[in-house]
Amino acid sequence: MVPTKKQQPTFSSLEEIRARKDALLEQIQTDSTQVSGLWGKIFVKPEETTKGDYIASLIANGMTVIDLILLYRKLRRNYGGLTSLFSGSKKKHKH
Repeated sequence: MVPTKKQQPTFSSLEEIRARKDALLEQIQTDSTQVSGLWGKIFVKPEETTKGDYIASLIANGMTVIDLILLYRKLRRNYGGLTSLFSGSKKKHKH
């Protein structure tokens, strides 16, 4: 996109400059209010969790860790680990 040069307003009196300044100030305040409202929606404080939710989260995270450990063991046993899996060497794996 090519930037276009905006036409600069011409003022013939000090009153026109003050009126333009007041209009810009009002627009800035309106935009600031809109931005602060949207900013508040982005960062919403999480809801209070119950003890049951906390325990369920711990169990889910624990299962994820166990899955990762089992995957690592399988890759290590069949391919010799993650480094040899992504390196150029082609080690034959057992079926």
